[in-house]
Amino acid sequence: MDEIVRKSGHADGLDPHYQWDRHLPAWGAMGVDFEARVDFDRLRRYRIARARQALEQSELGALLLFDVNNIRYVTSTKIGEWERDKLARFALLAKGQEPVLWDFGSAAVHHRLYAPWLLKEHCKAGLIGLRGTVPPSAGLMKRHAEEIAALLREAGVAKLPVGVDIIEPPMLFELEKAGLKIADGQQVMLSARELKNVDEIALLNRAAAMVDGVYQQIYEELKPGARENDIVANATRFLYEHGSDDVEAINAISGERCNPHPHNFTDRMIRPGDQAFFDVLQSYMGYRTCYYRTFNVGRATPAQRDAYKQCREWLDQAIALIKPGVSTDKVCSVWPKAPDFGFPDEMAAFGLQFGHGLGLALHERPIISRVVSMQAPMEIKTGMVFALETYCPAKDGFSAARIEEEVVVTDKGHTIISLFPAEELPIANEY
Repeated sequence: MDEIVRKSGHADGLDPHYQWDRHLPAWGAMGVDFEARVDFDRLRRYRIARARQALEQSELGALLLFDVNNIRYVTSTKIGEWERDKLARFALLAKGQEPVLWDFGSAAVHHRLYAPWLLKEHCKAGLIGLRGTVPPSAGLMKRHAEEIAALLREAGVAKLPVGVDIIEPPMLFELEKAGLKIADGQQVMLSARELKNVDEIALLNRAAAMVDGVYQQIYEELKPGARENDIVANATRFLYEHGSDDVEAINAISGERCNPHPHNFTDRMIRPGDQAFFDVLQSYMGYRTCYYRTFNVGRATPAQRDAYKQCREWLDQAIALIKPGVSTDKVCSVWPKAPDFGFPDEMAAFGLQFGHGLGLALHERPIISRVVSMQAPMEIKTGMVFALETYCPAKDGFSAARIEEEVVVTDKGHTIISLFPAEELPIANEY
């Protein structure tokens, strides 16, 4: 086991000095001198150690990373959500070497000043083309491919495969022309990221606490005349005011839009008796939430109550199974098959009875679904954090219930960090 992993907060993701039989702490956003809160130095050490360990255990000589989640994990740098889809930054982690980061213009200079955990000479300005807007014929990709190949030769790993997560095809071609063999690096990074340490769990818990507050606000706002987009706007403001660094999406779905689930929001006006469900996807210090709640407005019909009760039962049956050593096929086996709730096959129902890891990305390991888990199960491990979500259409043909809980796997079983009450159907502004 990597020595740095051992020193940085326990290799399975949990801190042996914390009393995990107690309630998970809900730290404030500030660092203070009178409580041991999130230790960002420990977080950085843990993440780079996990990445190095996964690389050492692979057949790769290096990881070349363009996925911003992987770049943040390895380098602990972030320059804003605007760069998420640009492929504007990249990082190299070779076996036995310190990470090298190529960043957007002046950001590289900023890192030399404010990111002392990186070597100054390894913070470089770089540009490969902003998804093709600078054409490959300009030579930027060729230049960087040759630079990367030279660094790998210096590290003595140029003859080993280079693992890449996501990449523009012309850059891939230039790396191959530079004599490098390209392989899949995303699986290596997902393996590194699947177990969270105490600091990651604290950040995920803080992110979930912010959504607890959003749901209290939504509960109070759910009155006839409010629109789905009004609720989304107010929730987005709440989250940014409380420290969110990215409100990725908020699903707001009401009335006849509940079935089938459209995964978006509109300007539909809330009406008395509507069943409405919401999903808040946002991040705090990069760590994400996926957290559904269902409400009724003013009143609920027997069909709506039945759908909610069934949805909750399916969710609770899955949660009850969560502990280290259980495989994901066992978890999704308690969920209904697609035809049992109105879908022709499992692919058409994908994402409705569903589990997925949470971390710097919305979807990490494990993925729990009948589409994949029955044939390719994964083991649930201490230190995983994931969301479990279920969906049940109502017998009225248009209403539906959707509930989701975020779960931390501990050495003693599991702990739920999504705490807005959902055991019974909440009726907002009941008549």
